[in-house]
Amino acid sequence: MQSTSSLDICQSDMKIFSAPLQGYTDRVWREAHASLFGAVDAYFTPFMRVEKGVVRPRDVRDITCGERMHSITIPQILFRDINEFRILTDAAVAAGYTAVDLNLGCPFPPQVNHGRGAALLRNPSLLEDVRSDMTGRYGAIRFSVKMRLGVDDDAEWKQVLPVINAMPLESLTVHPRVARQQYGGELHMGQFHRLMSRSSHPVVYNGDILTPEDYARIVDAAPSLHGVMIGRRLLGRPTLAAEITGGMSVTPEERLDSLLKMHTRIYDCYSGVLCGDTQLLSKIKPYWDYALDIIPRKAYKAIRKSSAAASYLEAVRMIG
Repeated sequence: MQSTSSLDICQSDMKIFSAPLQGYTDRVWREAHASLFGAVDAYFTPFMRVEKGVVRPRDVRDITCGERMHSITIPQILFRDINEFRILTDAAVAAGYTAVDLNLGCPFPPQVNHGRGAALLRNPSLLEDVRSDMTGRYGAIRFSVKMRLGVDDDAEWKQVLPVINAMPLESLTVHPRVARQQYGGELHMGQFHRLMSRSSHPVVYNGDILTPEDYARIVDAAPSLHGVMIGRRLLGRPTLAAEITGGMSVTPEERLDSLLKMHTRIYDCYSGVLCGDTQLLSKIKPYWDYALDIIPRKAYKAIRKSSAAASYLEAVRMIG
């Protein structure tokens, strides 16, 4: 990577966070990315949630990591009532964490329809109970919130912002879409800026940061931002945070090389813990969906068609 003055755009106090992505940014991916590329201030875990009255065991395993990763990992929790909030926060505390992120943005209907994720934007009374716990029961924990603008209406945030403002939060991350849009469609930047101007907390922007130029555009429009959170693009461009913080220009060849290094690392890790080719490939192949703009189409098709580890590795070799 070559330093380029035109890309020397990262403000020294601007934070860069890795967004939580279910099925992707688990412990293996986080450790691989931090080791190979870094430049991320904190990695937010895929949401932890309650099943049959207890935290899913796989969620507990996912937040169990070495000392270095522990210090830059923040568990995120998904809950629908105060009991689930307490069960999940207690689990994070028991695992040694002093910071917890609240998911008020998950857009998936199975969760929203059961009162979790973005549905909490319509439940200020529950959030008031959560606020009370934050200042009392969990006074020693540092909290943050990740939210959408609403479920169907991009102005729904207005009804819940007063209670969020009253929470003792380190930061408020906002994805400027409504849950109904999931991850596509218009970014409601006007509402984002209105929310930001009324927030009592440092605001983090999340949504469609695909290049260093996207980052620069967002920061230029909102220079008082606390930071940005990057999600899906780190899967297909794992150097993006380093490009932003270092003002680096990356060639297509370097992007391919970084992808191959990342996928080799996570493949090797998963092959040591997952049982059989079917389980391994079902886990590893979806990562390539986020690299379609850079890998040869023929190689991608071969990867997706592979049914054994040997054919998968042969398809990956077609990339470079």
